[in-house]
Amino acid sequence: MMPLMDEDQGLPVLMARQAIYTKSQDVAAYELLFRDEQGNFVMGLKDDDATLAVLVNSYASFSKATKAQVPFFLKVTDKVLLNDELPDFPRHLFVLELLPHTQVTSRLIARLETLASQGYRLALSGFDPSDTKLHPLLKVVHVLKLDIQLIGLSRIPSLVQKLKPFNLELLADKVETQEEFRQCLEMGFALYMGYFLSKPDLVRGKKLSGSKVLLMQILQELQNKHATAQSVEEIALKDPELTYKILRVVNSAAVNLRREVTSLSHAIALLGMDQVRRWVMLFLAKSDNGKPTELTRTMLVRGRMCELLAEMLEYQDPMECFIVGLLSQLDVMMDMEMEVLLNEVPLQQSVRDALLNREGQSGALLSEVEVYERGEFERLKKLLPSQFYEVAYRHSLKWSEQVLEAMQG
Repeated sequence: MMPLMDEDQGLPVLMARQAIYTKSQDVAAYELLFRDEQGNFVMGLKDDDATLAVLVNSYASFSKATKAQVPFFLKVTDKVLLNDELPDFPRHLFVLELLPHTQVTSRLIARLETLASQGYRLALSGFDPSDTKLHPLLKVVHVLKLDIQLIGLSRIPSLVQKLKPFNLELLADKVETQEEFRQCLEMGFALYMGYFLSKPDLVRGKKLSGSKVLLMQILQELQNKHATAQSVEEIALKDPELTYKILRVVNSAAVNLRREVTSLSHAIALLGMDQVRRWVMLFLAKSDNGKPTELTRTMLVRGRMCELLAEMLEYQDPMECFIVGLLSQLDVMMDMEMEVLLNEVPLQQSVRDALLNREGQSGALLSEVEVYERGEFERLKKLLPSQFYEVAYRHSLKWSEQVLEAMQG
C-alpha cells in the first residue's frame, strides 16, 4: 500500500473531474469537484489560498502536457470572491462558476465585472428561471448551465428564446441519454455535461469489427495454458498495423521499460503473458467507430484506479480488477448489450459476474470507483482512508494520458 503514497502526497480533500463536451462530443473543459472527508463543499479550504492553489494546480497540470489544453470550471462562493481570497490562477485555464445560492448584491456584481475585465470567464450553475434573484447575473456571466432534469426538456425551448438577448454560451447539464443529447443539440446548446456517454446507444444485430475479433483471438491464446510467445505472435501478425500499435504502447512511458521491445514475442519474454494481456485489453477497449476519446480515457482511468486500489487492499488478483474496470464501458464503446458482448469475449466467470452484476471482490471495487469518479464522495464505502482514493485517481489520470498518447501516435 505504501509505495504509491510515498511517491505522491495525498491531498486533504477528495477531488474528481467531469468532462464538459462540445456539439461534436469533444472535451471543451472539465469541471473540478471538491469535497472534504466529511463530504462538505470546500471552496476556500479554511481560507488557505495557498492550499487551494496547490489542489487546483495539481489537477490543471494534467492538461498542460496535452496538445489541446482545456480550461477547468471551478465552483466559487460569493464569500471567496468578495473577500478577494481567489488565488491568482491563469485566466485561460479557469472558468469561475457561481453557485445557485449566491447572494446577488451590487458589490458582487461590481466584483464580477472587475474579474471579467481582467480576463476571467464566468459561469452560473443551477439557474432557475422562476427565481428572479439570479437574473442580474445574466448580464455579467459568459456561460449559463441549465439543469435539463430540473427545468424539464419541454420548458427549455421557450427559455432559450428568452435568453438570446444576453448572448450567453448555454451549457446543458444532467444530460443522461443520447436522445436527450440530440434534443439539446436541436435546441442550440453549445456545451453538454452529464452521463449520456456512459450508456450504450444500442444497434440491433451489430457485430464486432475484424480488428476486435483478431484481438479476441489473441486474448484467447494468451489465456491458453499451453500458449507460447510464438503462438501469440503468429496470430497478431495477421494484422501488422495492430502489432505495431501494441508494441508502441508497450514501449511507452506508461510501461517504463529500460530497453526497447522489438516484437510481441520479445514483449512476452520481458513482461510475461499477463502484462501483454493488459495491453491487448487496452486495444479491445479503444474506439474504432468514431466514439469520443474521452470515453477511452474514462475506461483507462477506471481500469487503472481499480487496479491500484486492489494493490493497496492487497487483493490476490489486481489484474482482474484492472480488466473489470477497463471493460466496464465496453458496451458503450461498441453500442452493444454487455451480455451479448461477453458471449464473444473470452473472459473468466468472475470477470463476467463483476461486469454484469457488480458481484464479487472486483465488482464491488468497480462500484466504489464509479461512485468516486461521479464525485459522489459521501456514498464511498471507504475501503481505504480517503487520501488513498485521491492519490490513486490522480495517478490513474496521468497514466491514462501516457497510454492515450501511445495509442494515438
